[in-house]
Amino acid sequence: MVRRIRAKLVLRLRGEGLTGRQIAAQGMSRHSVTAVLDAADRAGIGWDDVAGLEEAEVYARLFPGRGEHESVHAQPDWDRVHRELARVGVTLKLLHGEYLDACRGKGETAMGYDRFCKTYQRHVLVIGAASRVGHKAGQTVEVDWSGKTMALTDPVTGAMTRVYLFVGTLPFSRYSFVEPALDMRQDTWLRANAAMFDWFGGSVPRIVPDNLKAGVISHPAEGEVVLNDAYRELAAHYSAAVLPGRVRKPKDKASVEGTVGNVATSVIAALRDRTFATLPELRAAVYERVVAYNAEPFQKRAGSRRTVFEAEEKPLLRPLPAVAFEISRWFYSRRVQRNGHVVFERNFYSVPYANIGRSVDLRVTDTTIEVFAGDQRLTSHLLAPVGVINEYRTHDSDLPDGPRYRQWDPDRVREWAGRIGENTTTIVNRIFESVPVDEQGLDAALAVLRMTRRYSAARVEAAAGIALQSRVRSPRYAHLRPILESNQDQTGRRLPRFEPTAWDEPAGYVRGADYYAGDAR
Repeated sequence: MVRRIRAKLVLRLRGEGLTGRQIAAQGMSRHSVTAVLDAADRAGIGWDDVAGLEEAEVYARLFPGRGEHESVHAQPDWDRVHRELARVGVTLKLLHGEYLDACRGKGETAMGYDRFCKTYQRHVLVIGAASRVGHKAGQTVEVDWSGKTMALTDPVTGAMTRVYLFVGTLPFSRYSFVEPALDMRQDTWLRANAAMFDWFGGSVPRIVPDNLKAGVISHPAEGEVVLNDAYRELAAHYSAAVLPGRVRKPKDKASVEGTVGNVATSVIAALRDRTFATLPELRAAVYERVVAYNAEPFQKRAGSRRTVFEAEEKPLLRPLPAVAFEISRWFYSRRVQRNGHVVFERNFYSVPYANIGRSVDLRVTDTTIEVFAGDQRLTSHLLAPVGVINEYRTHDSDLPDGPRYRQWDPDRVREWAGRIGENTTTIVNRIFESVPVDEQGLDAALAVLRMTRRYSAARVEAAAGIALQSRVRSPRYAHLRPILESNQDQTGRRLPRFEPTAWDEPAGYVRGADYYAGDAR
């Protein structure tokens, strides 16, 4: 094809004294070389006339109008096509269909879909813009850790602490965010993601991370991706889906991979001569450099990352949730005890009584604890302060209908004894009087009262009366049980006098004269 003739090269070789045959020996056809030389002679153009021109300009001077033709197809407004492609759900197929409808209405000749797509791509190259076919505004964010790190320096000892950089990029506008961190653990990863969305001022439907364990448990070649529970929870909070890039496929998140390299220059290298002692101080400097990086003009397109983001992408971001995301920990397979509470760090939290004996999961944040059975949340409580143990946190709604649960104390025990009778009350009072602290007598008093679960209250009261007639100052369960088991409360017979026990007051035992055999003389 004549268009491929390197006319400027032919004229340069001719100016160096080579003949047409010698020039053709450099890899060009003799016909093409002859055409260039004849056109130059007709126009009176030599090497000195075109030495400062581009190849295309030389060709245009030698062969004016050659290869130019006007398309018979109606041309759409390519700038409008480029703008519309940024909108969610808009494709070249859809825009081509609208273009066909417009051409039919005007009676114009329309180009086919293949030519439509190729012409759009040429338009993008001419204006130096990024194609909208691969990325949609406000749809995806790519996240990763930078391989390059920074450091904190202790001003006293001079010890160095490594600082890692989290990087997030919106592929459409290439608007970026960088967060320094002291480690790459799961909680740090989650906080960095939350800080990124705050920086953007909105969220997107898709998060594309690498296959790090803080976010992805497994990513098999076939089958479903298994996400970390905490990362899946963060994505749900921001109404997003986590779509990890394929293993060892960096092109799946090419935007952030490129940004990581730019961060090394724009952030790390720019701050290389500064020393930072604290993470907040370093964070402020990094944010300052990121703002400058986003404001730098593009080399091959108009505007900057910031202007494209604010004009075209930011209005399409989803609003941030009203409640900030909280980092949480999960604890699985905790059994609900018979008292309707589940234990966490030696404190007790109530669960609806219907779940007694059931295995539940706990979601714990910095301030709250939530109890789940599968995907269903059963209840939630404020977390007990650090250092507090054996504290019960109970919702009345978690207990069965009827009298609410109360801790046993001396007043409640005496109240129960009063409902049984006067003799039982006397025994309970004497039990409390026999111990230095009332709480030490709770178990013994309750043991007496709980006999009403096996025997009637009237029989327990009668047995208490018989026990009080003995020489035992403070009768207990061990004294009342044989009375009830032998039915003495019903026959009216009395037991022989009880031997004193360790908890009774000291008392002597005097045998009568009939105990001794024979005459006392």
